[in-house]
Amino acid sequence: MEEVIRVLVVDDSAYVRKVIKQMLSRSPFIEVIGTARDGREALDCVAELQPDVVTLDLIMPNMNGVEFLREQMQRRPLPVIIVSIASESGETALEALDAGAVEFVQKPTALATEKVFEISDELIQKVKAAAQIKLSNLPTNTNNRITSPLVSKVSSGAVDIVVMGISTGGPQALSFLIPQLPEDFPIPVAVVLHMPVGYTEMYARRLNDISPLKVVEAKEKDPVTAGTVLIAPAGRHLSFIRQPDGSVLTHLDARPFDTLHRPSVDVLFQSAAEVFGDRVLGVVMTGMGSDGKQGSAWIKSHGGLIFTEAEESCVVYGMPRAVEEAGLSDKAIPLNQITTAIMGVL
Repeated sequence: MEEVIRVLVVDDSAYVRKVIKQMLSRSPFIEVIGTARDGREALDCVAELQPDVVTLDLIMPNMNGVEFLREQMQRRPLPVIIVSIASESGETALEALDAGAVEFVQKPTALATEKVFEISDELIQKVKAAAQIKLSNLPTNTNNRITSPLVSKVSSGAVDIVVMGISTGGPQALSFLIPQLPEDFPIPVAVVLHMPVGYTEMYARRLNDISPLKVVEAKEKDPVTAGTVLIAPAGRHLSFIRQPDGSVLTHLDARPFDTLHRPSVDVLFQSAAEVFGDRVLGVVMTGMGSDGKQGSAWIKSHGGLIFTEAEESCVVYGMPRAVEEAGLSDKAIPLNQITTAIMGVL
């Protein structure tokens, strides 16, 4: 029988605390064992109640969410899901991920209205996933990491693009991996990272600051060129269009509407296979669910390569597991060896 997940809800709004408790209580496998009004009170509650998962607001008096995270992770690491508003706390949310938060859910509004209930299903799903997370696999302090980019070599032309799909644990894993790619990396990289709307541009800027490569949030009709990492914008699928002169441009679209995620790894991978044929390397990394499995099948059917992150380094072994179990992975690789493996097939 599934064990009940014990959750502490931290938010300075009494209304939001009540609503989150109501939402989580819809699941028979989740019990809200306490609430806290700020980070300082949350530290005491964690010590006393020993929750399995914490949901955390970021903007709070006395001690904010990031301060709580930094202190709590030193005391006893545990899975923390940010529940906040992008417009008010975007940079703070990225700091929270650096400090050890594993997921975030975007509040639809700062106001005490019924709209808050819209996040109910997503929050329940992410709390269940967070309870299974391997926190020891979460790369930390990636912004301060001194990385040693690999030495490049002239591309043999076997691969013309690297496409990556990643979710839970993704911001930290990419902040570890991308800075290791050399400045003269000979092909483009495109990434779908499951993030709420409002975060991908800021995240791309931060990743650009610590990487030899140019990292940008993809815009419509961006050229797909060597040495550039394109991050799909939250809320839009990223695909490719080959021009009559042979160059390739990005295309952003809300369609298809029937995907679980937007952007979708499957949409990116399928487009890469259709435009670049057998010269595609797809990399599926940590994350829950199975986004990327169908896209990996497209890449394989066109003769391309698929790498998956090995279970031993995944924060959540969901997306890579789905690809692996479908027999679509050419190689399962721990996070700290993925860049070397990518360089090995160029």
